[in-house]
Amino acid sequence: MIIIQIAGGLGNQMQQYALYRKLLSLGKEVKLDISWFSEEVQKKMLAPREFELPLFKDLPFEVCTDEERDRFLKQNLFSAIKGKITKKLGLTASSNPNVFVETKMYHPEIFEFEDKYITGYFLCQKYYEDIMDELRELFVFPPHRDSDLAMRNRIISEKMERFPSVSVHLRRGDYLDPANVNILGNIASDDYYKNAMDYFLKKDPETHFYIFTSDHDYAREHYGDISRYTIVEWNNGKDSIQDLMLMSHCKGNICANSTFSFWGARLNKRPDHEVIRTYKMRNNQPIDPETMHDYWKNWILMDNKGNIV
Repeated sequence: MIIIQIAGGLGNQMQQYALYRKLLSLGKEVKLDISWFSEEVQKKMLAPREFELPLFKDLPFEVCTDEERDRFLKQNLFSAIKGKITKKLGLTASSNPNVFVETKMYHPEIFEFEDKYITGYFLCQKYYEDIMDELRELFVFPPHRDSDLAMRNRIISEKMERFPSVSVHLRRGDYLDPANVNILGNIASDDYYKNAMDYFLKKDPETHFYIFTSDHDYAREHYGDISRYTIVEWNNGKDSIQDLMLMSHCKGNICANSTFSFWGARLNKRPDHEVIRTYKMRNNQPIDPETMHDYWKNWILMDNKGNIV
């Protein structure tokens, strides 16, 4: 059996689920561990999270039992001692041979596992690119809980389909915190957004941009021209998932270095759609163009100066 830990926000949970479906497609016995969302764990978190995969309508998955999880995570005396030594040496990989910890962008060895507990975020598109059609069918959006806003979303999505449309995701909020700036800041820069929008405008000067962000004041200040931009600010709380639905209807997607906007692009069923994503996800991530194009086939990679890589 393989058990995948589900953790983090909705975008990360969707990636872990995507790997789950990929391993199932290979004939593996796979279950999910959702214990990270227990009250005991979440009360220690600076930013508590909820298990949000059930927001999707009838999403199928199987959760492991406590006993199945403990079979992997409970170490014998030798492993426990080895773990303490590993921690003292500053190593990050798990000392438990039953546990696999993600340490780089892509681990093809995962597909050979038969009996392992897996933890990581599995952002890389290469993990599940070949089952994206299946994932698009599985991630079924629920209706908005407010019928008036549901109608508004329906009207907007139809407009996105009929006219040249591009979603733009601005991830600010926690990315502006001093603790996060060095790692996540100045990646989706002003130059990045300007040149990404110019890319689509050169193809069609009539392109309309739909702005998705939690920082609505910033959006109104920078994208207030309603003839060119629509700021989507009515899908909040558990209904934020509706933003993913709207992104998926656009002809183009401009992503922040954020898993949320990646999924708005991934779930896009339009055969003519184009996606621009940041060349980097994190400033401390070693990357090179050849590898990134292999890991993100058919995605347009743009650096923080606005250059296509």
